[in-house]
Amino acid sequence: MHPANHLSPEIQSSVAIEYLNASGQAMKRKVIRNAFTSLGRNEFRELVLKVSDGKLPQNFILKDIQIFTRFIQDGKSSIVLRPDNVQLLISNCPADRLKHFMKTLMIKHEAAKGEKPVNERMRLLSGLPRVFETISPVQKKDVEQANEMRAKVNSQTPMKEKGLKNRGANASNQCNQKRPRTESAEKSLISELRPSKKPTLTMPRQLQLSTQQSAVLGTILSGKNVFFTGSAGTGKSYLLKRIVGALPPKSTYATASTGVAACHIGGTTLHAFAGIGSGKAPLEQCIELARRPGVRQHWISCHHLIIDEISMVEGEFFDKLEAVARAVRGRDEPFGGIQLIICGDFLQLPPVTQASSQTKFCFQAKSWRRCIHLTMELTEVRRQTDKKFISLLQAIRLGRCTEEVTRQLLLTASNKIERDGILATRLCTHKDDVDVTNERRLQQLPGEMHKYDALDSDPMLVKTVNLQCPVGEQILLKKGAQVMLTKNLDVARGLVNGARGVVVGFEGTGRPLPKVRFLCGVTEVMKQERWVIKAHGGIYLSRQQLPLKLAWAISIHKSQGMTLDCVEISLSRVFESGQAYVALSRARSLEGLRVMDFDPKAVNANPYVLQFYARLKKERALCQTSLDSYLEDKENT
Repeated sequence: MHPANHLSPEIQSSVAIEYLNASGQAMKRKVIRNAFTSLGRNEFRELVLKVSDGKLPQNFILKDIQIFTRFIQDGKSSIVLRPDNVQLLISNCPADRLKHFMKTLMIKHEAAKGEKPVNERMRLLSGLPRVFETISPVQKKDVEQANEMRAKVNSQTPMKEKGLKNRGANASNQCNQKRPRTESAEKSLISELRPSKKPTLTMPRQLQLSTQQSAVLGTILSGKNVFFTGSAGTGKSYLLKRIVGALPPKSTYATASTGVAACHIGGTTLHAFAGIGSGKAPLEQCIELARRPGVRQHWISCHHLIIDEISMVEGEFFDKLEAVARAVRGRDEPFGGIQLIICGDFLQLPPVTQASSQTKFCFQAKSWRRCIHLTMELTEVRRQTDKKFISLLQAIRLGRCTEEVTRQLLLTASNKIERDGILATRLCTHKDDVDVTNERRLQQLPGEMHKYDALDSDPMLVKTVNLQCPVGEQILLKKGAQVMLTKNLDVARGLVNGARGVVVGFEGTGRPLPKVRFLCGVTEVMKQERWVIKAHGGIYLSRQQLPLKLAWAISIHKSQGMTLDCVEISLSRVFESGQAYVALSRARSLEGLRVMDFDPKAVNANPYVLQFYARLKKERALCQTSLDSYLEDKENT
């Protein structure tokens, strides 16, 4: 599968075809583990779903259908063909492909509602040969037509329902009018797909990948073990989400070195996946731990292992994981034959080690070179647009602090970056400083304190949720509180993860909700959002809470992956290589940055990491040179 045809009107997945009785129970079931499902038209131009097991395809005409997409993020969806009493249960489908496929199906189906239906007599007398033509891509006119039809149906629905009640439909009609699970199922459907009084169907979203990102995705889909790297703001996190969305969910495990990073990609921590505790125990003991029933199942079913923020994974832990993978899976290939997709920047935060021991990075692990087939680098910075600021950050990343870099950073100390009552967020090296600053500033504000408790799916596992969820189990707010958004709510309007704002009031009775004015110019009443977290053993935990956190201060560790509009940094207490770079690269621009008590000594990069990247550059240059000379020779012959 190549990214170019990533959004074709065909999906590969498991499909269970269920034939239902009048009560909606499955009387007969056929499961196709590796099915190809295509959307097309038959000889009468009717919309048809073709399900093939590679031998005999089955065609289903899409007349009156219901779509359930509650678990679309996990690659699951179902389609009920109401007149035929057939249900198609789709599972283990790459999530991005499934979303695009279902949205195409919805638009094409809605748009076709205005067409004259084909009756059985016409079907029998036509004499037309059987045809299946793959559906054409969604056009703007399809969306417009679908919205017109939806508006018409919405205005007629109350009359229809009244008529049905008066008519007293027969048993099978009653069965067809049933709407099992619709409310909860459709609630989480991509919002544009949900019928509403204001139809909002839009064109299926195309993947916005750069040439470099497409190359990485294509290499991964070809089955290679890839480590992809790049400086801060090159779109590593976005690409990682697209990779997760392009791989089959059942055999793909998304992990990260920290809980917050794992939550960003909808995964779990690497330690939770591995099931070997801290990994400090002897290898034999670690293997025994990984052979426990629940943990062993992970290792056996995993075909694609994603590890984000690799810079914070200790080298010896990586070697131990590699040995555990071979032992538990009973295969002597590197990492037991699991495809590795590793992401991160070793010039950012290093592994957390005890002061007495020396840091050992993952690339220093004995098994690293054996496991990684290819290293790819993203070089196009997307977070910042100012070329001067980008080159300053690149110098800092490599531990170079020239007089010009020092001069520019010292100048930022006088930047007035407060605007509309929104103050700069201070990035701190230590978590304790963050807590003290936020609590003190909140207490100093006048007015009533509002308390918001999270609603967790399992109150017994609050500690697990706290580690991975970007919002706390309790949020305290007052008017004037400096806050930050912790979730992408509306990218087009600037309501993104890391967006800064100030609480301007509270609305509603009972438990009033905070009204926040954001730096992007939007003022919004904040409602609870839901985070779903994968915990140990593959179980899902959820937390419902306001998507806000106090933002007078945040820690450098917690800021990874964020883009901040107005940020103040004190670099006097930097204690790790790469820490100054991570902090400075959170800023969108030099104008939105204020550096206090800058000391050039705070800027440093680990010499082993610099050596590693220099070697990579050399190897890549050699590869390119040999490729160029090969192409030259081909031209000359």
